[in-house]
Amino acid sequence: MTSVFSDNLVDQAIETRQSMREFLPRSVPHDTISHLLALAARAPSGTNTQPWKVYVLQGASRDTLVAKVCKTHDAVRADPALALEYTEAYDYYPEKWVSPFIDRRRENGWGLYGLLGIGKGDKDKMHAQQQRNFRFFDAPVGLMFTLDRVMGRGSLVDYGMFLQNLMLAARGQGLHTCPQAAWNGFAKIILPHLGAGPDEMLVCGMALGYADEAALVNTFRTPRVSADEFTTWLE
Repeated sequence: MTSVFSDNLVDQAIETRQSMREFLPRSVPHDTISHLLALAARAPSGTNTQPWKVYVLQGASRDTLVAKVCKTHDAVRADPALALEYTEAYDYYPEKWVSPFIDRRRENGWGLYGLLGIGKGDKDKMHAQQQRNFRFFDAPVGLMFTLDRVMGRGSLVDYGMFLQNLMLAARGQGLHTCPQAAWNGFAKIILPHLGAGPDEMLVCGMALGYADEAALVNTFRTPRVSADEFTTWLE
C-alpha cells in the first residue's frame, strides 16, 4: 500500500535533511540565501521575540575567519593549556554523560570515524577531521547565529525552531547544511570578526551549500530510535 505521506514535500525535506560534511565549490546566490532566511523567520518564538541574529560569511570574510580559527585550533592542540582561553558561552553538552545518550554519542562518533578509516589512536587524523568543521566542510557559505545575552534559556528553544526551518528550506532549494556547535568554543575570535556587539553570544555556526553527494563522508546517515521508544500514549 502506498503511504499517504509519500508525496508530501515537507516530509521529503525532513527525510532528506542530514548533516553533510563535504560541499562543492558552487556558489549560492545572495537572493537564495535571503529567501531561506525569510522562510526561517516564520519560526515561532515566545511572545514573538524573534531572538535570532544571523551573520552570512562568503568570500574573503569566510576565508579569513577559517584561517584564524584553524590556526588557533592547531595552537590548542600543540599546547592544551590554551584551551582554557576558549570556552563556550553556554553548556551545549552535559557535564556528565549517562546512558542512553553517551551510547548514541559513541555510536555516532565511531560510526563516522570508522567510515573514514580513522582509528581510536589516529590523533592526527582525528584532529584533521575535527578541523573540517572550521573550514565549513568547504561550503562556500558560512552562517553564524548569535543571541542577546539578556534573553532566557527559552530563546534557545526558539532558536532551534528557526534553525530547523532554515535547514528544511535549504532542502527545498536543493541545498544542504551542517549545523555546527564546534565553533562555540572559539567565540572570542568569531564575534569580533563578525562585528558583533558586546551583548551578543554565539549560538552555533552552520555550513550551507551544494553537497558533494558522491563524497564518502556524505554517505553517513545517523540512525533514529522509533517513535514508540520515546512516546507515551495517555488516553
